[in-house]
Amino acid sequence: MFDKLEDLLIKYREIEQELMDPNVVNDQARYRKLMIEQSEMAPLVEKYNEYKETKAAMDDSLTMLSEESDEELLEMAKEELNDCKQRIALLEDELRILLLPKDPNDDKNVIVEIRGGAGGDEAALFAAELYRMYARYAERNHWKVDMMNLNENGIGGFKEVIFMINGKGAYSKLKYESGVHRVQRVPVTESGGRIHTSTSTVAIMPEAEDVDVDLDMNDCRIDVFRSSGNGGQSVNTTDSAVRLTHIPTGIVISCQDEKSQLKNKDKAIKILRSKLYELEQEKAQSAEAEARKSQIGTGDRSEKIRTYNFPQGRITDHRIKLTVHQIDAVMDGDLDELIGSLIAADQAAKLSKMEEI
Repeated sequence: MFDKLEDLLIKYREIEQELMDPNVVNDQARYRKLMIEQSEMAPLVEKYNEYKETKAAMDDSLTMLSEESDEELLEMAKEELNDCKQRIALLEDELRILLLPKDPNDDKNVIVEIRGGAGGDEAALFAAELYRMYARYAERNHWKVDMMNLNENGIGGFKEVIFMINGKGAYSKLKYESGVHRVQRVPVTESGGRIHTSTSTVAIMPEAEDVDVDLDMNDCRIDVFRSSGNGGQSVNTTDSAVRLTHIPTGIVISCQDEKSQLKNKDKAIKILRSKLYELEQEKAQSAEAEARKSQIGTGDRSEKIRTYNFPQGRITDHRIKLTVHQIDAVMDGDLDELIGSLIAADQAAKLSKMEEI
């Protein structure tokens, strides 16, 4: 590990020197690339420098213990040594985590797709609440939410909602949310007071850029139709809604949230790119099935990942056996404990896998 860190430190210093070169400064493309590379390396370099400083302080304490005779100074050296040992153990763990291979999608925006599952109207109502939960979480992180398509059920529920969350690191935090979310409560549509179980599915897809997916528009069929539902005066009066069909895969995307046909088409293409990118990733990951078993969940939208039990005020994440009792706060977007625990468990699983190799 430390050989790798030393190599990285040398590389970091070389980049620093290059950034001071007038020829590099004048080459904006090269300069931007080096700046990005430097910013990505900086946290690891800073942590490693802190480790080296702490190690030097520990060596000083050991030297003092072997050479000093004053009791008071010896006691101070012992305390310093113990503090340094504890700090070094923590820093080594942090360095191992920082050295884990980074998911290339982590910094990307995400497209979120939520669908009401088993449970009819109650499932659709829960899907709407999940949308609000993620929108509030995005707001807490100062991310922007952009609605892409919405299909309502008439009583405030969402049969399907697709939206984009724009923000640095959005995928790194939300990628664990793909799967089946189960709700247990007495539905507003239930007159007998019985607890029902309903589900909604969530899919989290990194936004795909043009370079990520080779999309041939000749493989697509575009149909236009009149919007339905909420949308103002243009509803049912203009053919602004767009249905995009990708013929090779059979994927169909409908967008009608915008009054402009062109904007709906652009949004549909964005969603299609991300779905095709997700398919490509799934193919690549199938070759690493064993490695994926060591990670938190598979990202499969058919996997039951979490239960929201309203009568008991608890939420249980089944992948890491974590239960929290702040259901109101979580539904209002306070997902930090759940997502933080999932990230920590995923990192621990990856570290364990690395140690086996």
